[in-house]
Amino acid sequence: MQILALAAACLLALIHLFAARFSFLGGVPRNRWLSFAGGISIAYILVHLLPELNRSQQEAIGENHPLTIALEEPVYIVALAGLVAFYGLEHLALASRDQNRGAGEKDSTTPAVFWIHIGSFALYNALIGYTLFHLEEGLTLNSVLLFTVAMGLHFIISDFSLREHHHEERYQHKGRWLLSGAILLGAAVGFVTELPEEVTAVTIAFLSGGVILNVIKEELPKERQSRFVPFLLGAAGYAVLLLAV
Repeated sequence: MQILALAAACLLALIHLFAARFSFLGGVPRNRWLSFAGGISIAYILVHLLPELNRSQQEAIGENHPLTIALEEPVYIVALAGLVAFYGLEHLALASRDQNRGAGEKDSTTPAVFWIHIGSFALYNALIGYTLFHLEEGLTLNSVLLFTVAMGLHFIISDFSLREHHHEERYQHKGRWLLSGAILLGAAVGFVTELPEEVTAVTIAFLSGGVILNVIKEELPKERQSRFVPFLLGAAGYAVLLLAV
């Protein structure tokens, strides 16, 4: 199954490299397929990933063990930290674009903010690559496929946002390569080593918060004219699939 996980990591890396080919999904009102993909990503995190993380802790330590009770809340606190961290990055990127527009420059971030933003997402992608090899339910065909579909669709959504924030040439020539390479680097680390269980749990929880924020921030702004029904169908349909497998 590690070979399957390696193939999935390569696929996720390729999505970042070639996401520009999905440019037909851009524009306003928001394409229904992007809203549908966002619903799938949110469903995976809330219906499967976080509950599975909590369930694995209970099985490893014991449901009524004091340590299980002590760890349950921190998992969600770390998820909150991930959400807040990526909200801060989004705020930084928007402020930088405002500053450039005010100075009569292009509607994109400054070089410094570009590197901060892309560097943070590279770390995020590396964590996703690592997590691919250490899913809480183990490396099974179902677990790898469900994770890869959810994260692949999430990357397509994120790529639209990153291209909007940053200078197209800068992102195309540097950003997308760094993000793709980070996935493979994280996967390589996950392939050859396994961090302590507590570290893996923190990683998954942090990623969960980041995914939630990065999807919701694309759906909520009024100017996006997002599609609620496709989002609902994506979330509900993937939730049913997750509960069935």
